[in-house]
Amino acid sequence: MKSKTLYSNGKLLLTGEYVVLDGALSLAIPTKFGQSLTFEPIRKPKLIWESFDDKGKIWFENAFDLRNNEMLETPKVSEQHDKTSERLLQILNASKKLNPNFLNTNNGFRVTTKLDFPKNWGLGTSSTLINNMAQWAEIDAHKLLENTFGGSGYDIACAQYNSPITFQLKNGKPIVKQIVFNPVFIENLYFVHLNKKQNSRKGIKHYHENKENSKLAINNINEITSQMIACNTLDHFETLITQHETIISKITKQTPVKALLFNDFKGAIKSLGAWGGDFVLVASKEKPSKYFKKKGFGTIIPYKEMVL
Repeated sequence: MKSKTLYSNGKLLLTGEYVVLDGALSLAIPTKFGQSLTFEPIRKPKLIWESFDDKGKIWFENAFDLRNNEMLETPKVSEQHDKTSERLLQILNASKKLNPNFLNTNNGFRVTTKLDFPKNWGLGTSSTLINNMAQWAEIDAHKLLENTFGGSGYDIACAQYNSPITFQLKNGKPIVKQIVFNPVFIENLYFVHLNKKQNSRKGIKHYHENKENSKLAINNINEITSQMIACNTLDHFETLITQHETIISKITKQTPVKALLFNDFKGAIKSLGAWGGDFVLVASKEKPSKYFKKKGFGTIIPYKEMVL
């Protein structure tokens, strides 16, 4: 058997952050940036793992014993290294539970993962890994996510689809629909990185602790999502994402990012995913690069360059 390479798309959630967990209709987009996983048989009964970042630099490596899924003895590199090893072991064990035949072999594998995007961009280092592992193990990626990281699963859907989607949980099951989202004002949309990665699990925890009147909010978000998909003017789009920010800020008791960091910006700004980090969506009549660079935010990506 020769080596085989699997690939999964990155993700961005344009609407429904947090409330997607409680059944809100959400708009999500797969990105042009993702992660590959290549596995190649070796004679030793080991899983030799190497993970490379977008610059081709190894950011994680370790070896695992295939006979009992325990880490082989390796020098302690750092606390983060150990956490990554533990998380990877969790994913491997969960994959084997869902498919006992997975890795049930006398030989081992050399595994290489490669990111297309910087790790701190928050485009789905975990979700792309989960989807690639599920493809390799021939199991349901949503079940693997449920048994490991948890979350709504919109990121898994983005990993699997090559066009914008709507995502909604109904009775705990994901409903995914491919849609056309190509507004006439697409040249006026940008993604700006906030120079830090937000831990989505912390954001979800904060949401669960603070959510109030989420049922009414979900109905409003559903309507905003539908209107955003059908929207044909930039002014209306800006109004919709501002309304969305206001609703989520009330539920989570957090300050909208525009009020917090960019209150003098002439345009609309919307947080994506877990508030406080990663990318924001910017709608602007004029090119916003100069403004954001002056504020210290140098990663500004036009919508068309980000979205698959």
